[in-house]
Amino acid sequence: MKLTIIAVGKIKERYLKDGIAEYSKRLSRFCDIEIIEVADEQAPETLSASQEEQVKKKESERIIKRLKEGTFLIVLDVKGEKLDSEGFADKLQAFLVSGNSHITFVIGGSLGLDPELIKRARFRLSLSDMTFPHQLTRLILLEQIYRAFKIMNGEP
Repeated sequence: MKLTIIAVGKIKERYLKDGIAEYSKRLSRFCDIEIIEVADEQAPETLSASQEEQVKKKESERIIKRLKEGTFLIVLDVKGEKLDSEGFADKLQAFLVSGNSHITFVIGGSLGLDPELIKRARFRLSLSDMTFPHQLTRLILLEQIYRAFKIMNGEP
């Protein structure tokens, strides 16, 4: 089983890099994990609605170029389904049992994802009603995936 996380932007903070490395290492006993970073689009602080859409479109084009054929696409989206940890484990298990050997999670940039990319997703996941920096979201997602595998395997 292979999991890919495609995320917009680079991780700069050491504590986030360390946490991501730790959870990637822990996950390696359950699956093959790959994290792909795509460049974020440089934009001024204040943008018009059309400029925001352009930024999301350019970032999404970079993401789409990195998607593998046949992957089960999950996007992180504030309007997606909210699950507790057990529910997420059940959902992930169901995706795997359905014959999806490669699952890709996509984390957008600070403005979110282009609607066309969201439409391509087979599942939309929301981690919370709260807003998190997209760099921190990567760590939270890895921890929740790890927790899901522990739950699926009956481990504490």
